[in-house]
Amino acid sequence: MNENTGISALHVYKSFGKETVLRDVSLTVRRGEIAGLVGNNGSGKTVFMKCICGFLTPDSGEITVGGRRIGKDCDFPESLGLIIETPGFLPNMSGYRNLRTLAALRGRIGRGEILETLRRVGLYEARRKPVAKYSLGMRQRLGIAQAIMEDPDVLILDEPFNGLDAAAVAQMRALLLELKAQGKAILLASHNAEDIRTLCDDVHEMQVQTAGNGEEK
Repeated sequence: MNENTGISALHVYKSFGKETVLRDVSLTVRRGEIAGLVGNNGSGKTVFMKCICGFLTPDSGEITVGGRRIGKDCDFPESLGLIIETPGFLPNMSGYRNLRTLAALRGRIGRGEILETLRRVGLYEARRKPVAKYSLGMRQRLGIAQAIMEDPDVLILDEPFNGLDAAAVAQMRALLLELKAQGKAILLASHNAEDIRTLCDDVHEMQVQTAGNGEEK
């Protein structure tokens, strides 16, 4: 595999009972690239992202992240940041303390890196405020902070701008472009056509599965 490849998926299938959600999905996301996933609700975007992260096991096919095959070389990607569905935090803890608690699980970063990440997402001034008092947009930015704080090589972002106002969306788009310039491989799912147009180098359309149709790659 090319050393510049961050994510590679080849002929991935996934069903739940008799319902096929992913049918022959293939894509490549290179380092220094943002790839977009688009499609209606139920088209399998979140299921596919969970397969990449190792949370779900495909029925067949191969997924490689950072040169390691998921489910064979490792159960979960090692250098991965993600937002999938609504980020969950401890409401009575501050934004900073939530991130500090998560960071302690791996012990890779400390106070300085966490505070710098909070600055990057625009939450430094609110770092001591309990998450229960955060707006939906602030919680979403905290989710972005937890995804990027350990400087992962690969980012999986499922609707990362939900709840953000226009100014915050512009700020987070600029942050993703900065991360792209640093060589991150980023897979982004968004229903916002402007997100896809302004951020993505490549776009993959996924379709709701019916008898006889497949995934457009």
